[in-house]
Amino acid sequence: MKKIFLLLSMLTSGAVSALEALPMVPPIPADNPMSAAKIELGKQLYFDPRLSIDGTVSCNSCHNVMATGTDSRPTSVGINGQRGGRNAPIVWNAAFLTAQFWDGRAATLEDQAKGPPLNPIEMGMPSEQAVVDRLNSISGYKSQFENVFGQVSYDNMAKAIAAFERTLITPNSPFDLHIKGDKSAMSAKAIEGMKVFQNVGCSGCHSGVNFAGPQLAMGEGFYQKFPMNDSKYTAKYDFKADKGRYEVTKDKGDMHMWRVPTLRNVAVSAPYFHNGSVNTLSEAVRVMGETQLGATLDDGQVEKIVAFLEALTGEFPVLTMPRLPDTSTTSLVGTVK
Repeated sequence: MKKIFLLLSMLTSGAVSALEALPMVPPIPADNPMSAAKIELGKQLYFDPRLSIDGTVSCNSCHNVMATGTDSRPTSVGINGQRGGRNAPIVWNAAFLTAQFWDGRAATLEDQAKGPPLNPIEMGMPSEQAVVDRLNSISGYKSQFENVFGQVSYDNMAKAIAAFERTLITPNSPFDLHIKGDKSAMSAKAIEGMKVFQNVGCSGCHSGVNFAGPQLAMGEGFYQKFPMNDSKYTAKYDFKADKGRYEVTKDKGDMHMWRVPTLRNVAVSAPYFHNGSVNTLSEAVRVMGETQLGATLDDGQVEKIVAFLEALTGEFPVLTMPRLPDTSTTSLVGTVK
């Protein structure tokens, strides 16, 4: 924790470069190299609701890559219409994060991919073995896993999904082009907004290639307390109902600590904050001003910052829906014990 606060101090003092262009390729772990076959398998798994107990929920249900990368809901809907407790994080550029989930409980995309299938609210499968058995019962998956990995396993399922997610990069936003030298890529208002963003202190936390903090070692998420200051917004949006990272670590120092979210594509990923309680980007900027910076931003500042944040919307990869392997003549739903 001390290391994190030291980094935060460095950022706010200007000792670390705050704003960087997004690389075209994310970090790729040595134990999960990319291949076309693995990516295609991961894509199918990502879109397949058969990874859920009743065949109704896929990864894409909550992180819709045919649209914004989220589900545009305050909190997501899982099996049996159950509601999760937190807003679905945007999946675009998640490969650049060094910790996953709002509370950072997963160190890697592979770790993250193992969570939802077994979550009783999200996908509801009873065990890793139940997932493996279901995949083995679908001949098309069995043959693909054998080709890519040698066998079906829960870890290999997660590796395939993570490989696909590492292709979900949105480069060449107006900001990126501006940083690379195209000074006509951003509007004058967005350029002014970038200066306001830096001058009022937003870049103290929202820095680095993903505007989610410095690039730390994998698993060392960059966290910040939210809300930092009590304001009229704290009660209005019930920000303190969820204790954040404390729910994972039970360390009092982690009370209301959250992994700093990316600001890339934030203009298309409403609603905002961990509980999805704020509907507009301009309101989110006002909230951050008061709760995190102790500053009441005027309308002009808010308008300029919003213009800058809109310039962080990148180029989305062209995706097509995958053809999923056929189910056998016996329904899989309801067969899991």
